[in-house]
Amino acid sequence: MKVVAIGAHPDDIEIGIAGMTAQWTKEKTEVVYVDLTRAELSSNGDVETRRQEASAADDVLGVRRINLGFKDRGIDGGEEQLEAIVSLIRRERPTHLLYPYEVDRHPDHAACAYLVTEALFNAGIRKYLPELEAYRPESVYQYMINAHVEPDVCVDISDTIEVKTRALQCYASQFTPVDGVKTPLTDAYVERVIARERHFGSLIGVAYAEGLKRVRPYVVKQAGELA
Repeated sequence: MKVVAIGAHPDDIEIGIAGMTAQWTKEKTEVVYVDLTRAELSSNGDVETRRQEASAADDVLGVRRINLGFKDRGIDGGEEQLEAIVSLIRRERPTHLLYPYEVDRHPDHAACAYLVTEALFNAGIRKYLPELEAYRPESVYQYMINAHVEPDVCVDISDTIEVKTRALQCYASQFTPVDGVKTPLTDAYVERVIARERHFGSLIGVAYAEGLKRVRPYVVKQAGELA
């Protein structure tokens, strides 16, 4: 089993699935975080600060991180970007792939979702970039960043909510800047993320959960496998 999660900026993936990530890495599952940009246009912080914060979050979660260096606010879905994502999927060959839900207040999150959707399709076309063997992950899900929509899947993260909180707190320049401008991220954002996970937990009768949207139907081979 191998997990690849893709996001537009450092901290996107942690907001969505840091709790699940901590469960995977605890069980020695390889998890790769892929940031499309360096978030150079962030209202607070700078590229080097964001890099250091991402590295600290990596240490908390035990993940390997790749940054593709696309231009911030420049995720345009062009051929070069599409080829980069297809190549990444084929090189990493994840069992499970996760990326942002396209309904989000930040245009980059939606752009990331549409780009990855296109790349997932092309990754399975053997005549597209034929120098790399075609590949499609076994399962694909979308995680939520700013969305508060009804999830298709809730994953109990009650045992890793504290790890998720620590990972988010690594991004002090975004969530608790000493100097800088007010943004939606500086308004008790981490607390609101944790409150969302508490709500998702209440949907399945646990303390905390992360929500996912399905991209493909959930496969059940026999009726006895229904949860």
